[in-house]
Amino acid sequence: MGRPQAFDTTEAVRAARQVFWNQGYEEAAMPALEAATGLCRSSIYHAFGNKRGLFDAAVASYLDEVVRPRLRPLLTAPVSPEAVGDYLRGLRAAIAGRAHGASADGCLLINTAASALAGDAAVKQVIADYRTELATALRSGINARRPELPAASGERLAQTCTALIIAAFTIAKADPQGAIAYLDLATEAVEQR
Repeated sequence: MGRPQAFDTTEAVRAARQVFWNQGYEEAAMPALEAATGLCRSSIYHAFGNKRGLFDAAVASYLDEVVRPRLRPLLTAPVSPEAVGDYLRGLRAAIAGRAHGASADGCLLINTAASALAGDAAVKQVIADYRTELATALRSGINARRPELPAASGERLAQTCTALIIAAFTIAKADPQGAIAYLDLATEAVEQR
């Protein structure tokens, strides 16, 4: 009979998530993951199978604890007309460093999309699903903010804002001011009357 697990899995995954988010999957060395989680390598392997298993748990945690809470106001009826602007301004503040979170490091999923791990079929699917979820939330927020727009125009605006957000996350580490400029363009586009 094995020893009972003596650590909080959720906290270990959160700590690993920060390492992966800041460094990327390839650069996140096992010693850094051990230091962040407070776990020895054998405990990580026992709980998650391997580094990839820990990464997959970190991605699930990222979606559930970071992405979806931010998107929830855009998807929970009734959607406030201010929700989409609030979402974009929240991203802007996070990248500018005025809000809690690691958004100044971009997006864990978008960072992964630009890595060698992006060729993995499961990773491709998670990233595609995230992009769809983001576009759906933005479409909902835009519909609440700009109900006068024809459906095709609302869809085009949602896709444009999705692209601007992804572009902002892509350059957030290297060029935070450029990332903020993309988010400002998206905000102006959705809030004009």
